Amino acid sequence: MNAIFTHGCFTGCRQTLSYAAIVSHYVDSEVGRLGTVLLHRPGPELARLTPRNNDSLLFDAIPWVGRAQEEHDAFAAALRQRGVEVLYLTDLLTETLAVPDARAELTDEVLNSPRLGDTLRARVAGHLAYLDPAALTDVLVAGLAHEELRLGGGRRGGLVYTLMDRHDFIIDPLPNLLFTRDSSLWIGDRVGVTSLAMPARRRETTLTDAIYRHHPRFAGTEFVYRPGLEPLEGGDVLLLGPGVLAVGVGERTTPAGAERLARRVFAAGLAHTILVVPIAQERATMHLDTICTMVDTDAVLMYPNVANTLSAYTVIAGADGEDPRVDGPAPFLRAAADAMDLDRLRVIDTGLDPVTAEREQWDDGNNTLAIAPRLCVGYERNVETNAQLERAGIELIPIAGSELGSGRGGPRCMSCPLLREQGRAPS
Repeated sequence: MNAIFTHGCFTGCRQTLSYAAIVSHYVDSEVGRLGTVLLHRPGPELARLTPRNNDSLLFDAIPWVGRAQEEHDAFAAALRQRGVEVLYLTDLLTETLAVPDARAELTDEVLNSPRLGDTLRARVAGHLAYLDPAALTDVLVAGLAHEELRLGGGRRGGLVYTLMDRHDFIIDPLPNLLFTRDSSLWIGDRVGVTSLAMPARRRETTLTDAIYRHHPRFAGTEFVYRPGLEPLEGGDVLLLGPGVLAVGVGERTTPAGAERLARRVFAAGLAHTILVVPIAQERATMHLDTICTMVDTDAVLMYPNVANTLSAYTVIAGADGEDPRVDGPAPFLRAAADAMDLDRLRVIDTGLDPVTAEREQWDDGNNTLAIAPRLCVGYERNVETNAQLERAGIELIPIAGSELGSGRGGPRCMSCPLLREQGRAPS
């Protein structure tokens, strides 16, 4: 799916150089009409969750897998009905694993776990070698349990295998792969594969990174961030408008991660201003998009308990190779409007009163996915927030999320835009 866009390059003085370019993946805002999105349909990895492991795997409850799949299918259908191309991560991964170098790389990554020991490592290598790309995708996503390892031929698994509980995982499942927003993000025509903070999620980026480097759809893609750098997660990065990013720092993204992204974005000419926004280091506010998302070019849906206290540090590229300049702090809404050359940002509150706001923020009421300006997807259960949106002239497409939300994520968390209609930067 190709489209012709005018691509803008930014400098510290906001001069814009525009040229026509044919691109297949490009994102410079939160609300430009959505063309292509990357999703992951939940599968057997969710069935691995038990009361014994759901905390370590970062889920608040044990989801009903079949219902979660129905809810996700309805989400994907709602996007397609609005003309959005939906790509599935597991389809791309299976096609990527048909590339020998990619298969060897991803196999080596799981075999290099220090938990295995030499004997078990050799047995797992033999097991994986027999799998076709689709079956190997299933293992890399859903994991490999102790009793699923094919030993055969009288061979034993060694000391490590013998001492494992029969319910232990040799390869851990990735139930949070559902939230494709966190492991990668596009800024302009470049992709950032992030560096996830929580141990249970770090292997997600090895899969995403391999897809972007080896799948023919992404041939020639340039990277603006890579795994192994300072912690940075996609849920903390908002593309407020062409040339303006907001980056939350808190439980998942560190100040060092925000600084590293700023340096790389400025060096690539992808933005002129980055707002670094401290947020509480709590599960309820794990990412910036749990308290604020954009629903129009000049409007944000925001948790009212923080709207007037959230601050931002404005980071601007330094001249002639100097370090970026940091100003502030200033109120986030004021700093954002100034960076976007707006008189002000319109604010739509989550809920109608403090108790409802707190409940609906927890239920991902803030976490909407914009399909176009004034058109977004949100969970149907957030009744008051959805009513607020509609009163503000925002069309809402409601989807069920009783099971999808058990991992603490809404429609924005579950989607990684690859292509949006391009906005225009202020000159």
